[in-house]
Amino acid sequence: MNSEEPRRFPWPNGARAAVSLTFDDARPSQLDVALPILERYAIRATFYVSIPSLLARAADWRAAYAAGHEIGNHTLTHPCSGNFQFSRHNPLEEYTLDRMAAEMDEASEAIRRVVGCVPTTFAYPCGQKFVGRGDAVQSTVPLAAQRFLAARGWNDEGPNDPFYCDLAQLYARELDGRTAHDADALLAHALREGGWLVLAGHDVGGDGPQTVRSETLEYLCSCGANGARGIWMDTVDAVARFVLNTKDAVDHDE
Repeated sequence: MNSEEPRRFPWPNGARAAVSLTFDDARPSQLDVALPILERYAIRATFYVSIPSLLARAADWRAAYAAGHEIGNHTLTHPCSGNFQFSRHNPLEEYTLDRMAAEMDEASEAIRRVVGCVPTTFAYPCGQKFVGRGDAVQSTVPLAAQRFLAARGWNDEGPNDPFYCDLAQLYARELDGRTAHDADALLAHALREGGWLVLAGHDVGGDGPQTVRSETLEYLCSCGANGARGIWMDTVDAVARFVLNTKDAVDHDE
């Protein structure tokens, strides 16, 4: 192989890139709008659930899990930096690692009780990976790495390189508000690099804030259905397991 040519990761069934669709907070529109679109194309997605929202429609979320979708951990109370007004009552700047560990563990237990599964992947609330402030800041990445197969960030700048990426700090691109044309450019980038594109959204339906457009989700699902365009589209758990197992095998052979 020419030393200047990038290695191509051996995605399953000859795919040239992987894509995971993820949604945060267990918002009702994910059940009412996103799931029917996903089912129409037989696409499985990952949902990082808010526990109060999970409890509000427990039977529906159990059905989503039974249909093959992944239910992931997004902490118990969704703490973010107090720089956001909505999190001023529950800011990461006032957390300790022990408190964040409890957030993760209690959320996993709640999901186990309600849905019947133990979450294997995690999404950092607001994509923020710290507790404390100033010279007392500590990373929460090790906590996630100890508890989960993979952990996803937010609003990052590219797809993940399956040969190199840290599964505890997966890059994710924002899906909210993007047009089908925007989404196509993200897919093209992942296909060029042979990478794993993780897309993250919130509500699904119209053009409001933190909302994935229905037509954009429909377009993405059509691109991922049956391996169309050389894309393997699956849950974060499924792709992370494949990356971990395949990378180990490739590295061993080399």
